Amino acid sequence: MRIETTRSANAVRLEHAAGFHGSTTELLDQLVPLAEQALERDEPLAIALQPATEHAVADRLGGRLASADGLVHLRRPDSGPAGASAQTLAAGWALELRALSVATARPVTVLNEHAADLDGADGRFWTELDAALNVALADLPVRITCFYPELPLHLEILDGARRNHPLLLADGELRHNPGHHDPRAVLTARPAARPPLLGPPDVRLSFSAWQLHDVRTSVERALTGRGYERERLEDIVLAVNELATNAVEHGTPEAQLSLWTGEHGLLCEIDDGGTLRDPLPGLQAPHPAEPRGRGVWIARQLCDSLHVWADARGTHVRVHATP
Repeated sequence: MRIETTRSANAVRLEHAAGFHGSTTELLDQLVPLAEQALERDEPLAIALQPATEHAVADRLGGRLASADGLVHLRRPDSGPAGASAQTLAAGWALELRALSVATARPVTVLNEHAADLDGADGRFWTELDAALNVALADLPVRITCFYPELPLHLEILDGARRNHPLLLADGELRHNPGHHDPRAVLTARPAARPPLLGPPDVRLSFSAWQLHDVRTSVERALTGRGYERERLEDIVLAVNELATNAVEHGTPEAQLSLWTGEHGLLCEIDDGGTLRDPLPGLQAPHPAEPRGRGVWIARQLCDSLHVWADARGTHVRVHATP
């Protein structure tokens, strides 16, 4: 797989806003004008709305939404065995929106709506997603507005939204948010939740910098005979090698590799005892002049899902890779 590391040539134009609503009517009263503005500018419109909300917006627009050439439905998070990853979703949206902006040579309007099924135990999925979007979309010409109900199940959702969005939508206008914080500071204060616990691994290996060959060999053996094309297998081995190298170079001299295989594909976890310095690593393409810092970004491009988190035991990375 060819990895392109060049950043967007567009000026930094990200507008990331939050809108709050107390009813479906209030939500539509805010959504519809934004959709209309994108259509009037003949700019692409990307949406991550609940089906009922999309239908209601389409009704108000009298069919113009369905006939719009630039309408794109953004991907939903993969809630497979690795668990829904906000980091992976932000990275995926960045790829989609970059391609859309380049193809049309226009800014993209994004309408995103809270979905309760992704709240998890405490709602931190949304705090992590908004923080990750601030990093992943930073160099893209994107106008994204995220809509939240005023009474969600978890207070963390509203707190996170107010900390993560540089702009607030109020009375149809975007206003500066005085409560906005740097995304990495937000997640340092409220670390990302760990994904679901997995059972005993099929393979467990402790390794040091001198044993990275053993890591690569273990991953290749786990994938052989499970339906992976040779190029796909090599991509996954490369991704795990990058993460393993990071663990022993920046974490602790010894780390641990765990592998699970089955119908879901490969699940891999790398654990080290080090401190997580960046809670949102690998979300932006490194500049070609930057000699280091590519490992996690490369792995994100090659795997279906990649999630990083930290706890008292150290730093952990879990990836999911299907054939």
